[in-house]
Amino acid sequence: MNVHDTATPAETTPPRLDRKAVGAVVLGNALEFYDFTIYAFFAKAIGDAFFPGGSATDSLLASLALFGIGYVMRPVGGVLIGAFADRAGRKPAMLLTIGLMAVGMLMLAACPGTAVLGGWAQVIVIAGRLIQGLALGGEVGPSTAYLVEAAPPESRGFVASWQIASQGCAALFAGVFATGLTLVLGDAAMADWGWRVMFGLGLLVVPVGLVIRSHLPETAGADHDPNAAASTGAVVMRLLREHGRLLGLTFLVIAASTVSNAIGTNMPVYAGATLGLSETAANAVPIALGLASVAFPLLGGWLADRYGRRPVLIWPRALILLLAVPAFWWLLREPGAPAVYAVTFLLSALSSINAAAIIVAIPESLPRAVRSAGLSIVYAVSVSLFGGSTNYLVNWLIATTGDRMMPAYYLAAFSLVGTVAALLLPETRGRDLKRG
Repeated sequence: MNVHDTATPAETTPPRLDRKAVGAVVLGNALEFYDFTIYAFFAKAIGDAFFPGGSATDSLLASLALFGIGYVMRPVGGVLIGAFADRAGRKPAMLLTIGLMAVGMLMLAACPGTAVLGGWAQVIVIAGRLIQGLALGGEVGPSTAYLVEAAPPESRGFVASWQIASQGCAALFAGVFATGLTLVLGDAAMADWGWRVMFGLGLLVVPVGLVIRSHLPETAGADHDPNAAASTGAVVMRLLREHGRLLGLTFLVIAASTVSNAIGTNMPVYAGATLGLSETAANAVPIALGLASVAFPLLGGWLADRYGRRPVLIWPRALILLLAVPAFWWLLREPGAPAVYAVTFLLSALSSINAAAIIVAIPESLPRAVRSAGLSIVYAVSVSLFGGSTNYLVNWLIATTGDRMMPAYYLAAFSLVGTVAALLLPETRGRDLKRG
């Protein structure tokens, strides 16, 4: 079965999605999390290549700072590309973002280290991270709006949850392949050049995504005008004026989810640098992260369709709040690989269920004319502030205070904020998306 553009008018049935089309739409999110996981996974090796310092800690922190630089451009991408998708359509925006992603990944994978290019190597990788941040900031709004608009109303949660599940698939693939490559090449070769292979592998799927996305039908509706003159500033002002409270609450909900993801992807570094696990054991941590992140988002989407968005927004986050400190306390008492994998799996499973409700509830809450921009902006701003800073701050706090429970305290604090914000959000299951 192919993608059928059964109708373009807003009042009639939206185009149906087959599995290939869903895969093409969520590919950008998958690439985002693949890059996110691989970078956190090899943060030490990247730091050694581009920011050799006086100590291993200085090099690691410099690498994590570079990781955070990519988040600086995410709000810019959210505003520019999100508003572009509301004016010109979802498909042109999705093609633009995946092309920019490829450029950013290539610059990081192919750039020689500081030992070869000196300071220019740092300039190149910083530029690559900025380009990538621009693309990723604008990816989630158009692609999620597309899925929600094209999905049958009774299964919007499940269809949209593939955005989150694709991230789990990417993390699982990254963990399995990195572990296998480490076993083949050895720790020294992986730290020297093997991590570049991991980034290059992600680039191989970009042409497939571009081809399939180019054949998708448009879902923006008959009222969308590719030549519309509405400025990006006007879109942002409308969002703030008419939907400011909603954006504020969703910002906090996404912040809690972002911190959970960052704590999860930091677990390989935590396992190696803080708990003292071997390189091979630490490198296998993303497998636990990926396994939980594949199945549990789909469960969360199904639950959101069956019982509503609010229960799935509230209860998993509340459980993370209750379990974060005991889980890390047990981890420090039993600092072995099984304990690390178990804690990573548990927290990732709960966060994944919660994220499935987030990804469908936000676009359902917004009218179509600002749906892509609204989701892009609030997601990009929240992720830019907390996704890029969490790994750095948690490792800095551990190094400064000597308290290895810092990830648990940080996660619990944000989960409290996220739970309260979710309690204040409206229910959106069954809402008519043709409005606005």
